[in-house]
Amino acid sequence: MALKPTIYKIKIDLSNTDQGHYDNYPLTIALHPSETPERMMARVLAFCINAQEGLTFTRGLSAIEEPDLWSHSLDGQINLWIDVGEPRADRIKKSSHLASRVKIYSFNAKSDVWWQQEIKQKVSPKASVFQFDWDCIQALTLLLERTMNMAVIITDNSAYIATGKGECEVSWKELQAH
Repeated sequence: MALKPTIYKIKIDLSNTDQGHYDNYPLTIALHPSETPERMMARVLAFCINAQEGLTFTRGLSAIEEPDLWSHSLDGQINLWIDVGEPRADRIKKSSHLASRVKIYSFNAKSDVWWQQEIKQKVSPKASVFQFDWDCIQALTLLLERTMNMAVIITDNSAYIATGKGECEVSWKELQAH
């Protein structure tokens, strides 16, 4: 019998001062059985940073041919492809051919090794690559509840997050710009 995903309901009050985007998002997020809570929260944070009309979560780990998040144009073309984690260079190259814009959000303790040894020389110049601070992602995960409200303020490569369990700040750096 296959394990089922754990469902989280997160209401986000988003203020992205960098993009002048302010909105509320009631999200239902599935934590895949093979996914860590840290990765799921990195997906939620990537959604907040890139929030726009049409941005949606995909089937995630259960559909390896899809990114974690994406948006499409009215004619079905992929406008934005977002992968969370440390994808292989060939996956980034393929996604760069499929989408107008590609963003990668790396988040774990091995991100530096992944970037320096595996990807830096091979990544498509069409991809923007970001690295979340691992300690910050772990702090964010400590605030996780199955049903929760989150206030997120994004400014200057940082997200200030408040929930009923507490507050934290998650910062990130840009490894490669497009």
